[in-house]
Amino acid sequence: MDFSQELETLIRARYPIVYLVTNEELRVQNLVVEIAQRRQKKVYEWSCSTGIVPAGTSIQSQKNRLAATKDPLAALDQVIEQVEPAIFLFKDFHPFLARNNYAVIRKLKEIALHLKNSFKTILLVSPVFDLPTELEKEITVLNFPLPTRDDLGGLLDRIAGEMRQHRDVQWELAPADRERLLQAALGLTMTEAENVFAKILVRHHRLRGDDVNEVLEEKQQIIRKNGLLEYCATAEDFGQLGGLTELKSWLHKRSAAFTETARQFGLPAPKGILLLGVQGCGKSLCAKAVATQWQLPLLRFDMGRMFGSFVGSSEENVRRAIAVAESVAPAILWVDEIDKAFAGSQGSGVTDGGTTARVFGTFLTWLSEKTAPVFVVATANDISQLPPELLRKGRLDEIFFVDLPSAAERAEIFRIHITKHGRAGEGFDLAALAAASQNFSGAEIAEAVNSALYDAFDARTDLDQPLLLNALTQTVPLAKTMAEKITQLRTWAAGRARNAS
Repeated sequence: MDFSQELETLIRARYPIVYLVTNEELRVQNLVVEIAQRRQKKVYEWSCSTGIVPAGTSIQSQKNRLAATKDPLAALDQVIEQVEPAIFLFKDFHPFLARNNYAVIRKLKEIALHLKNSFKTILLVSPVFDLPTELEKEITVLNFPLPTRDDLGGLLDRIAGEMRQHRDVQWELAPADRERLLQAALGLTMTEAENVFAKILVRHHRLRGDDVNEVLEEKQQIIRKNGLLEYCATAEDFGQLGGLTELKSWLHKRSAAFTETARQFGLPAPKGILLLGVQGCGKSLCAKAVATQWQLPLLRFDMGRMFGSFVGSSEENVRRAIAVAESVAPAILWVDEIDKAFAGSQGSGVTDGGTTARVFGTFLTWLSEKTAPVFVVATANDISQLPPELLRKGRLDEIFFVDLPSAAERAEIFRIHITKHGRAGEGFDLAALAAASQNFSGAEIAEAVNSALYDAFDARTDLDQPLLLNALTQTVPLAKTMAEKITQLRTWAAGRARNAS
C-alpha cells in the first residue's frame, strides 16, 4: 500500500486527526484534493495568517475569508459547525500544541471524539513533530514521503515539455543521462528539485547528465542548514589512489547498485564497509574517491558535533544527523576514526553516565535496520578500541584491511604524486624509489615528494631522483617507530578481514 492509499484508508475509516510530518504543503494539498474528489468531500485549509479558506484560495483573494478563524480555537469551532463531509488542512499547527496551551489541546481532544461520528477529518501538516501527551491516543502520525523516482521523472517530463518551446534551450537528455539526473535528485523535495533543474537551465541553457554536480550542490545546502553533518566537496578519484586493487574492484562492482536497473534485478543497496589498517595508507582518501566515482554526496559524520551538554541531546543529535543523511540519500556517510569516536563505550556508564554507550547503540541500531540507500564508509586504526558489536555481518558488508603498500604499489604511488606536481613520472626510476621506501605508507611517500620539492626549490633546480632518494633517507617510517602495534594489527587482521590489495 502506497502513502496515498494509506491516507485515503485512514480518512475512509474516520480517523479523526492525522498528523503529517513534511515540509511539502503543496504536495500534501494536491494529494488531499485528489482523495477528496474521489470521496465527494470538500477541502479547506487553515494557517494563522489566512484562517479557514477553501483549499487553493489565492493569497491575494479576500473572498470566503473569515478573519476570526485565524485564532486556532475559532478555527476548531468552525470545524465542528461544518455540516458537509470535509477535510481540513491545518498548516504549521505545532506551535499551538505547546505544553502550556491547554485550551487548544483540550479542544482538539474534544473534537477528536466528535469527528469519529462524522465524515470530517483534520490533517495537521507540519515539518516538526511535536505532540503533547494528552493527544497521543487521539492523533495518528504519518511521515509524508519524499518524491519517488517516478515523481521526479514526471517533473522532468513537464519541464521538458515547457522548454522545448524555447529555441535557445538545448534538451540533450539520453535515457542514461536522465537516469543519472533522477538518481542525483532523489532525496530532494519537489520544490528543491524544480529549483535546481531551473537553475541549470538558466545558467547553461541546457540540461544534461553531466549536470549531476549541480544537483549535488543543492543537497549541500540541506547539509549546511542542519549543521550536524559536514558536506565534503572532493575531486579525488580512484586514479589518485595507488594500489588497493581488491578494494577498488569490490567498490566498482557496486557503483551502479543504487540505480533503477539494479533494483529491478533484485540487488539490495550496499550497506557499507569498514576500512581497518595502518595510518596513512589511504583509508580516508578512499572514502573521498568512492564519492567521486559513484557521483554521490559525501557527508562526514563528526562524533564531536553530536555530544551536547543536556541529557538526551547527544542521542537526539545522532538521530537528527541520520535523518538528514537519509533525506539526501543516496549518499555516502563517512565516519572517520570510528575507533576513537566510540572508544570507551563499554565503560561509558562510569565515565560519562552512559552517553557514549547510548549514542553508539543508536548508531548500531540504525546500521542494522536502515533501508535508505546510505553507504557507510568507516575507517579505523586501532582494532582494540572497536566494540565487537560493530564487526558482525549485517551492519556492514565487508571489513577490509589496508596494509602498507607493496613495492609495485609504492611505485604507483610515487608516479601519482610526481605527476600531481606537474612532472612526468617516466623521468624517474620508480622501481628504485619503491625499493628505497620499503615499509613507507602512502602518506609518507607523499610527504617525501613534498620535501624533495622544497629542497629543489631552495637549490634553484628541478625535482630529480637524488633529491627524492635523499628525502627518503631522512624519513623514519611509522612502521619502524610503531612496529609492535602494526605487527599486532596484521596478526589480528589475518583471517578476520579481507585484504584491500
